[in-house]
Amino acid sequence: MKFKAFFTGDGISLLDKRFLPAMDKVGRVCHVFLTPTHAMLLHNLLGATAAGPDGGGPQCVAQFAKDLLFREYNLSSRNGNQIAFSVEVALLHRALRSVLAVHAQAPAAGDAAGAPAIQVRLVNKLPAGSRSATPFLTFETKGARAAVVQDVPISRPLSRSDVERLQAALDAAKDLPQTLVQVPDLPQLQSLVDRLKNVGDLLTVAVTQYGDLHLQVSTSLVSVGSEFRKLRVIGDHANAPAGDQNLTASTRMDMAVERGEALSVQVNMKHLVKSLHCHLAKPDYTFYGIAPGGACLTVVFQYFIPGTRLADKSISFYCRLPVLDPGSS
Repeated sequence: MKFKAFFTGDGISLLDKRFLPAMDKVGRVCHVFLTPTHAMLLHNLLGATAAGPDGGGPQCVAQFAKDLLFREYNLSSRNGNQIAFSVEVALLHRALRSVLAVHAQAPAAGDAAGAPAIQVRLVNKLPAGSRSATPFLTFETKGARAAVVQDVPISRPLSRSDVERLQAALDAAKDLPQTLVQVPDLPQLQSLVDRLKNVGDLLTVAVTQYGDLHLQVSTSLVSVGSEFRKLRVIGDHANAPAGDQNLTASTRMDMAVERGEALSVQVNMKHLVKSLHCHLAKPDYTFYGIAPGGACLTVVFQYFIPGTRLADKSISFYCRLPVLDPGSS
């Protein structure tokens, strides 16, 4: 089982400035999944709390084409050239920033410009006082005045059966809702959720084919909510009935659900707050949708190729929130 590669400048910047800060807010530990074509950061796809979208927390998937993150990408294993292991996100980010600081050192007068690339590889080392080797993800580089080697402890690489389970969970998580609505102002949504979380722990979310996103918190004493209307719709779309314009938001939502033109689910407020931290990855577009039958609430983040308005297919980033209610359809 071998892995060695050199980071591209764009790839290491994406991890350092965007995706590792976002993943660290979602959960303390994630899986790194390396395949011949992609590198992935996966949160909560395996384990007792991730038996599917009705597990104990949000699932989060950040997938990158290998050429976006790495060059001279060498990967081999007996599991179909796939390697997966778990790691603490904060430790991974700290090591990355350490080697970046050394790599960025300005050369002294008379020295040749340019520093060697940053290398990452899997190694087994024998810690002091231990009789068995321990796996590490090792980062290496040289600066103008120093060299650095950072060892990040990782779990034992997953077995073939666990890699197959991880791939199966990943395949199941790829199914998109039939209707997605674009939220153009993610900070505004985050501000709204920050206010609603002071009211209650359970949040009802509804998505209509008209482009409406409804959020509502209800307790025995009060019901508070808000809606975003006439949002951009991807997928199944319908025109809102003209007679609905003078109705209250909750009535419109209930009627849309009855007509089969909306889905409504209840989620844990803490899970939604965690998913909103993904804005740290600075997506260009954010979409919300509900899986068929109200199986889960899905948040899809889209990226553009820099300098264009074309979707960047080398990055895929999305979250799936477990529902506390089977949903209405």
